[in-house]
Amino acid sequence: MAIIQTACTSYKAELAQGLHNFTAGTGNVFKIALYLSSATLGADTTVYSSAGEVPSSGTNYPPGGIALTNITPTTSGTTAYWSFQPATFTNVSLSCAGALIYNSTNGNRAVCVLNFGSTITKASQDLVITFPPASATDAILRIE
Repeated sequence: MAIIQTACTSYKAELAQGLHNFTAGTGNVFKIALYLSSATLGADTTVYSSAGEVPSSGTNYPPGGIALTNITPTTSGTTAYWSFQPATFTNVSLSCAGALIYNSTNGNRAVCVLNFGSTITKASQDLVITFPPASATDAILRIE
């Protein structure tokens, strides 16, 4: 079992098929779900699954995670890039080692897997996921 940080392979093909719209305000709804270190997530993840997800009972964690706020895709030079505003899980009691970003509007299709590098533990605290700056070299999602 492992959480391997990557853009999901199915997502790459689905971009070319026009199945993901990241436009702020009018695009699809993307969510971020948190996972235990025992989860298996990687390039072959195709859709959101609750297997290995942080339990919701008694944790204030909503099943399926929370919605993200899109930052509209843009370009710089020959690179297209897009990202999300910081995501806050409010007053949660949990431990997690990674996350899955997925398109909840369009079949819960997987976008990318995040590995936090270690287990994060919160006890009745906010957990804030801050994404890298939206730039051609740093954005969480980009095509070069």
